Amino acid sequence: MSDPRVTELLGRTPRAAFEVVVRSCEGEPVVIRNAPLLDDGTPMPTRYWLVGHGHRRAVSRLESTGGVRAAEEAVAPDALADAHRRYAAERDRALPPDHAGPRPDGGVGGTRRGVKCLHAHYAWYLAGGDDPVGRWVAERLEDVRR
Repeated sequence: MSDPRVTELLGRTPRAAFEVVVRSCEGEPVVIRNAPLLDDGTPMPTRYWLVGHGHRRAVSRLESTGGVRAAEEAVAPDALADAHRRYAAERDRALPPDHAGPRPDGGVGGTRRGVKCLHAHYAWYLAGGDDPVGRWVAERLEDVRR
């Protein structure tokens, strides 16, 4: 799919097929769901991408104040591992059935354990994913708005 607003928000042309799966109440793209492979066949581990400008800025502020470490400490390791497995399974189901080349690896943000990027967890959570880190981020962002 092509969406000029997504290109503008990313600051570049997307390198894979995508779908806008979350929009703001004003209709602005907030989260896109990427194909598991880039247009050239390169594996794309990050299925959900946070593109909404205000959302990205808010999560970046949270990350800059130690949010990644705090999220890892707050979320049970087994719950996080389960989230990585669910994310990878959902992404891998989107691969073409006859795909024989390299495959995306890892879970949320391309990692198998721990937290690499709050943006990726939050994007999946906003898109309806059962992500305990994304939920943790959402709770922190609600605290900021109060």
